[in-house]
Amino acid sequence: MSGMSPEALAQSIIGWGRELGFASIGIADTDLSAETVRLDAWLAAGRHGAMDYMARHARLRAEPGSLVPGTLRVITATLDYWPRESRDAAEVLADPDRAYVSRYAVGRDYHKVLRSRLQALADRIEEAIGPFGFRVFTDSAPVMEVALAAKAGNGWRGKHTLLLTRQGSLFFLGEIYTDLPLPPTPATTAHCGSCSACMAACPTGAIVAPYELDARRCISYLTIELRGTIPEELRPALGNRIYGCDDCQLACPWNRFAREAAHPDFASVRNRLDDSTLVELFAWTREEFEERMAGSAIRRIGYEQWLRNIAVALGNAPHAEATLAALRTREHDPSPLVREHVHWAIGRQRAASPARPAHVTPYVVERS
Repeated sequence: MSGMSPEALAQSIIGWGRELGFASIGIADTDLSAETVRLDAWLAAGRHGAMDYMARHARLRAEPGSLVPGTLRVITATLDYWPRESRDAAEVLADPDRAYVSRYAVGRDYHKVLRSRLQALADRIEEAIGPFGFRVFTDSAPVMEVALAAKAGNGWRGKHTLLLTRQGSLFFLGEIYTDLPLPPTPATTAHCGSCSACMAACPTGAIVAPYELDARRCISYLTIELRGTIPEELRPALGNRIYGCDDCQLACPWNRFAREAAHPDFASVRNRLDDSTLVELFAWTREEFEERMAGSAIRRIGYEQWLRNIAVALGNAPHAEATLAALRTREHDPSPLVREHVHWAIGRQRAASPARPAHVTPYVVERS
């Protein structure tokens, strides 16, 4: 390593990471045996739902050296994302006619930004010691991000299963797998204590026990990862959340100390996604969706899933003729997925109408 000791290089990496704007930098070894037991039990219980890739790539997650041969250490990093320019989250959640988008997604796609920063850190290391083996990741491969970050001392696993620090949990995670024999940074202690605010706040009861999440009930899973029909019994609990959910984090006392995003791509809001009505977003054409969501993490769910999610939120909104009229514009949408959720929402709106005669037959929900 060009005469630099592993200890000195590790300290330099932490310093360079700070210069690049990362909130924290740590170094973990690759022993994930303890976490592998948790992962196997989670998969065996079927709590991954339709995320088949979780089971398919389980070994690669558990063994960093299988994913990237030669990996000895994992450099882990966090980058704050809370958008200082966004409308108050609680206010939007309390307004059922407005769309709530998880605050990590109202700015630019974090994958590109974080990967670029991690690559810059890797380049800085290479400048100092010459070529070395590495690969950069950020939520883009079978990586146990929370487990590695916790091992590296970036924080501890909260009861909501997210990484948590004394400055909260409102940050992205990224990793550099490397063949450098760096000394690991020490893990920190957990500070959740007896608090269970995140569990009580979950609208669907997805946090089934401390540190245990049933993804099949999680609103982030239902609105992002689930490609098909959202279970009817869970739809009312989605409220006006159309992409992701922040409730467990908003309830966490540590997030009172969360830092706002310093990076301009996260500090600002794109396309008024922090304060738009459900009706106006539901009116977007496919072309508008593709154009406005270019460079956004939301684009990955696609237009049909976007409409599906908003249809559910419109069904949960208070009865209004404007809401019903918006739903009727997609009553015969070419997508069976969209139609099914629209018909359900129309039924909800009609049932909530104060002028609905008692003898009227409820709207029949179409099955695809």
